[in-house]
Amino acid sequence: KAYEEAFYKAYPDVGIKWVRDSTGVITAKLLAEKANPQADMVVGTSASSMAVFANEGMLQGYAPKGLDKIVPAYRDPKNPPEWVGMDVYGAAVCFNTVEAAKLNLPKPESWKDLTKPVYKGRIVMPNPASSGTGYLDVAGWLQMWGDADGYKFMDALHENVAHYTHSGSKPCREAGAGEFPIGISFEYRAVTTKKSGAPIDIIFPSEGLGWDLEASGILKTTKKVEAARKLMDWLATPAAMELFSKNFAVLAIPGIAKPLDYIPADYEKRLVKNDFAWSAKNRDKILAEWTKRYDGKSEPK
Repeated sequence: KAYEEAFYKAYPDVGIKWVRDSTGVITAKLLAEKANPQADMVVGTSASSMAVFANEGMLQGYAPKGLDKIVPAYRDPKNPPEWVGMDVYGAAVCFNTVEAAKLNLPKPESWKDLTKPVYKGRIVMPNPASSGTGYLDVAGWLQMWGDADGYKFMDALHENVAHYTHSGSKPCREAGAGEFPIGISFEYRAVTTKKSGAPIDIIFPSEGLGWDLEASGILKTTKKVEAARKLMDWLATPAAMELFSKNFAVLAIPGIAKPLDYIPADYEKRLVKNDFAWSAKNRDKILAEWTKRYDGKSEPK
């Protein structure tokens, strides 16, 4: 809402009709509509999904004004880029201290800690096929540890998972409400849950954090190129970044972000190396493998 109002102030001549949903749903919808796209552009969906759309030839390149200020790792490497990042969100674990004390559970500090038998049935996590947050976790683990060790870890974690949710926010909400002591989620939802008064500690596991970007791009098929470019220009301005900085600790333009409550000062250094082209190319394979192994514990849709 705040983004929309600020954009309309800058460009009163452009009207926007939004279709909002979680990353997984938006991604599936756009891929299903590939032959006859209904959208003109995509705003704030994950860079992992944008890279999938780029591979499918669905996006057009555009260099927004001010592109030179964007950190190279936070944009499509092509020139002109087919997607440009806005802000970073990464993995975080919500740990309900009240429930944990009742159950005598130690506070986990690492991903590997979550595989200890003491946590059996105590963990909820997002399904990567329906949640962008779930996918950034899985892609992060596989890039950090490789396939063999990555799946070995997920096999052990699966033993302890009560269920997989279809939203990246829900595990933290469930942890906050005391339904389960541990929810694997992302840092924005962890902070908002803690600020709402939930008795949670936010854990940033020590091995490193999977992450993604909110990113935007223009569909090749749009008839409204000029209006879409205006929105792309605005999204790459320091003024837009100021708005993103209210919720995100790492922005696509450096030097604007402010320290945020509960987010460590070295947060950006904790992010794992993330190759969006790799994760787009391997997405179908990863999701098929994950679904085959673990989908039995997913909540009904």
